[in-house]
Amino acid sequence: MTTDVNPEEVVAQVSERLRDRFPDASPDEIERIVRSELAELVDRPVQDYLSVLTERAAKKRLKKDR
Repeated sequence: MTTDVNPEEVVAQVSERLRDRFPDASPDEIERIVRSELAELVDRPVQDYLSVLTERAAKKRLKKDR
């Protein structure tokens, strides 16, 4: 059984955690990256780990840009 995922909630939570981890990145940049990574994952059949996978992918992109 999968859980219902609210994409806006995922964006808000992941963006907040990444703003703490990457204070030199602008909040707009972080949110843009999070939304982009979430868009790649949101249509996958299993939604249980969407937040974790989105955060991991966004973190990787932010590290690469630094």
